[in-house]
Amino acid sequence: MTIRCVIVDDSERFRASARRLLTDQGIAVVATAADSRQALHAVEQEQPDVVLVDVGLGAESGFDLAARIEHSPVIMVSSLAPDDLADLLEESPAIGYLPKEELSGCAISSLLGTKSHAC
Repeated sequence: MTIRCVIVDDSERFRASARRLLTDQGIAVVATAADSRQALHAVEQEQPDVVLVDVGLGAESGFDLAARIEHSPVIMVSSLAPDDLADLLEESPAIGYLPKEELSGCAISSLLGTKSHAC
């Protein structure tokens, strides 16, 4: 089963890099978004298996967005250390957290509890 993913990050460079990386690893990136409005539209249209949400979306909070996403699991991503976000992550509806440097198809599959033949 191919995992369908939406990437939400205010950095166009990160969105493009993450799309390439995940696509090469068998994840279908069905949409990307730079802000909450775009993200909610993409999630509604695409009904992805997972949404990767950056903790900081410019002036917006990725945690606020995560709380608004229904019917798709959310994984928070950031370049910040997990310890710096521990309280926010604990209160978040997200199923997990991935530091951006550890982002991979296998890491996403693991957090979703699915098996990937590539891992």
